[in-house]
Amino acid sequence: MKDVSADPHFFGYGSLVNRQTHGYSNARAAKVTGWHRAWRRSPHRALCYLTAVPDSAEYIEGLIASVPNADWTALDERERAYARVPLGSEIRHDGGDLDVAIYAIAPGEHHAPTDDNPVLLSYLDVVVQGYFREFGLDGVTHFFETTEGWHAPILNDRTDPVYPRAQVLSAEETALVDAGLSRLSAVVKQRD
Repeated sequence: MKDVSADPHFFGYGSLVNRQTHGYSNARAAKVTGWHRAWRRSPHRALCYLTAVPDSAEYIEGLIASVPNADWTALDERERAYARVPLGSEIRHDGGDLDVAIYAIAPGEHHAPTDDNPVLLSYLDVVVQGYFREFGLDGVTHFFETTEGWHAPILNDRTDPVYPRAQVLSAEETALVDAGLSRLSAVVKQRD
């Protein structure tokens, strides 16, 4: 068996928390201090996506996984609107001394959401499904409570997903997403 500790690792905090969206089989729980999640728009994408923003008072739970043979090509393409940022002592996990990077939209290249840049509900569904499966109800609650930018409109594309890695949710998972949005008084818009 190959020693994955020699490979670099990524820290996922959005769709990469959902193991159904990638083939990195050795993923495990981790936490990054000094960052928080935010919904942001970027000139690289028409829709809002999650990004990590430096914040000394917060932390993000997520997953780390190795990038075999340091072949970042596929992951860099998937995360093309983001910069790959090396992490240091702010990463906590049970994997020993690892080289870990986080994907974040570069400072100055992201902006607060507007009505013209909605969050896809199919994307949010994937993220919440991942947090529920990895961290349970507490993880889902923490995700909703500590993510900034919930004033972004949510575009309901569940019946015809726009997000390319959309997943089928259980009734319980769907209810968790809907309840989280309701608690935050998020605006969910129907697709034209």
